[in-house]
Amino acid sequence: MLASVIESPRSIIIREMAIPEIKDEDVLVKLDGTGLCSSNLPVWEGREWFTYPIEPGSPGHEGYGTVVQAGKDVRGIDVGDKVALISYNAYAEFDKAHYSNVVRLPQALIGTPFLGEPAACVVNIFKRSDIQPGQKVLVIGSGFMGSLMIQLIKNAGAEVVAVSRRQTSVQFAEKAGADQIVRFSDVSQCIDDLYKLSSAGFSRIIEVTGSQNAIDLASEMISIRGKMIIAGYHQNGLRTVNMQSWNWKGIDVINAHERDPNIYTEGLKEAIHLTELNILRPNDFITHQFDLQSINKAFETLHDRPEGFIKAIITYS
Repeated sequence: MLASVIESPRSIIIREMAIPEIKDEDVLVKLDGTGLCSSNLPVWEGREWFTYPIEPGSPGHEGYGTVVQAGKDVRGIDVGDKVALISYNAYAEFDKAHYSNVVRLPQALIGTPFLGEPAACVVNIFKRSDIQPGQKVLVIGSGFMGSLMIQLIKNAGAEVVAVSRRQTSVQFAEKAGADQIVRFSDVSQCIDDLYKLSSAGFSRIIEVTGSQNAIDLASEMISIRGKMIIAGYHQNGLRTVNMQSWNWKGIDVINAHERDPNIYTEGLKEAIHLTELNILRPNDFITHQFDLQSINKAFETLHDRPEGFIKAIITYS
């Protein structure tokens, strides 16, 4: 098979290598495609704590494809099934996973991309957010994850105000169903604009950008006894918070990142069901597609985020 290898910062080679061997409870999947995730950028950009070259196929984790081999102890998954999987070496033509982290796709989703891991994340974030009908919810960042969050929040009967920096994100927030959108330029101006929409702040704020500015904005706009949900991937060092404000307002701060594989899989199952019902529409936000040979260009596009970009996938012929 062919697999990508990050051999040094900002340099990916394509290597021919053996197809992974599976254990008794594993399945082997011939991948149709996988998504590119912003959490992949640090290892591509380079950090002092990474050792190169990186393991082949890593850090791809949004794969979908066809089961071509199943271990003797696998239950509920058969050879030939179309599946989404939570795995960690999906920038390759084949990847393997424990069968408990593989979910069969229904007929309605076969033939189109389905990025299971981020969809599962969105479902699990939503569950942690405790959003109720009639609430006014602030979503900071309306890229791929933020746009999917908007769809779930609207389905729950809440009102959504979205904050976006890029014009493309503004357009996709509208497509996702946001009721109002504030364009982010600087924190002070954005705060003024948001207080005009909700003078008491917001009882639920979901931060999806992974930036210090987003934390600052959320800290200012959260209402008394509100819940601030951290869904952004914070990958650029330490953050500072206004603890005096947090204490005074008596807020709950929820780190919505999930590490329990069983909860991940349950989120994936629910995400598949919601997509089948057309409540989640992740393919609305896939804007770019690359083949494996173009993976360097794909990562450069993910890093630069030009106008028109929301989400990219790698596909395998």
